[in-house]
Amino acid sequence: MYSLAHPVTSSLEIRKSRFLACVEPIADRAAAQARVDALRAEHPGCAHVCWALLAGGHSAAVDDGEPSGTAGRPMLDVLRHQQLDGVLATVVRYFGGVKLGAGGLVRAYTDAVAQALLQAEKIEHIPSQTLNCELAYAHEGVARNLIAEQGGELLEVSHGQAVRLQVRLPASATEPLREQLMSITRGELGWEAEGQGE
Repeated sequence: MYSLAHPVTSSLEIRKSRFLACVEPIADRAAAQARVDALRAEHPGCAHVCWALLAGGHSAAVDDGEPSGTAGRPMLDVLRHQQLDGVLATVVRYFGGVKLGAGGLVRAYTDAVAQALLQAEKIEHIPSQTLNCELAYAHEGVARNLIAEQGGELLEVSHGQAVRLQVRLPASATEPLREQLMSITRGELGWEAEGQGE
């Protein structure tokens, strides 16, 4: 599986309609939805913002008012065909006054995403996992160091009765981190792994 190193955009004009495509790395559905909302705000005059997502076993194909199956699904098929994961494809369409028909729309959305992907730098996709752990204040510093060593990213830290850390890290590093934390806390560790992410 592959992801993308950074976002790539391209545009296509077909019978006066403009199709602005973007393919970009994205963590999950919530981040994808936020990105789509931002595109709507950036392009208030557009007719449609169609999108497709493949991220950690979650997929989405949204036609946004285009005839069913003519936009989101073909875009998703392109992502699947290229063995991508953790990727969002969006196409902003400005309607040019000429209807393209169902076949024309499928081709337009497929081509727009495929064209953007031609310029994209693919990188190996490393599945990640999000987890929550809870430990005594005395162990917070060591825990932060171990998380960094394992290539993890702290998403959230809260301080209550104990320190609660929300971490995203490569799935392969989850078990080694748990074992190290169990060792330093002498087993006094709250541990909860969320679904496989990205």
